[in-house]
Amino acid sequence: MSDAHKAKVERGEPSVRIGQAGPMGRILIRGEPGHDIIPALYPKPNEPIIDKPGKGAFYATELQSILQQHDIENLIVCGVTTEVCVHTTVREANDRGYRCIVPGDCCGSYIPEFHDVGLRMIKAQSGIFGWVTHSQHILKAMSN
Repeated sequence: MSDAHKAKVERGEPSVRIGQAGPMGRILIRGEPGHDIIPALYPKPNEPIIDKPGKGAFYATELQSILQQHDIENLIVCGVTTEVCVHTTVREANDRGYRCIVPGDCCGSYIPEFHDVGLRMIKAQSGIFGWVTHSQHILKAMSN
């Protein structure tokens, strides 16, 4: 918790704050079971892993330098929660010039309305932050 600001730790209900014990270990603490990647999505050898300490994937990480090293301009962004981590990452990426596609069925929230509104905000104004689609459309396009 050495990089967790006091203001960040104090947010939310006391029983579910960063560092508190939860069903999968201490919440958002590196090395705890709930912090690990699920086996079905575990990276291949030599695949980079971004250990994200903030709400967005660009904050205090090497993500941008990795993307630049590989000349990547388009991102598929998914995860939880739609309205916080996914949204923040898409906004950060958009500000950095990346084009983002969000497969809505690969995101989620504790509050279904937040998920729906979060996706609508991303695709508002003909894709102000990015585009929203279904994973099957992405898989079909990638197989061609």
